[in-house]
Amino acid sequence: MTTKPQIDYDEDVLLLEETIEVRDLIVYNDDVNTFEHVIRTLIDVCGHEPEQAEQCTLLIHHKGQCTVKHGAYEELADMCTAIHDRGISADVL
Repeated sequence: MTTKPQIDYDEDVLLLEETIEVRDLIVYNDDVNTFEHVIRTLIDVCGHEPEQAEQCTLLIHHKGQCTVKHGAYEELADMCTAIHDRGISADVL
């Protein structure tokens, strides 16, 4: 019968993780913009599918606001600016 020696390895493993603070891009209701304009903006700027954009627009209309995207501040800040450029109120929180 042959036995293999058992070796214990103690290694320190350094795990590097990038910590990203997740933010929310929130779009607010107003009395100026049409449903179609907001839907088109969410599709163009946020990359929403048409159904998702329509659902978000309904929530914006009925609840007064909706979180339309989650992500890093740098990514959402550009989207927020593009939404503002289309005359729609939005914030990154």
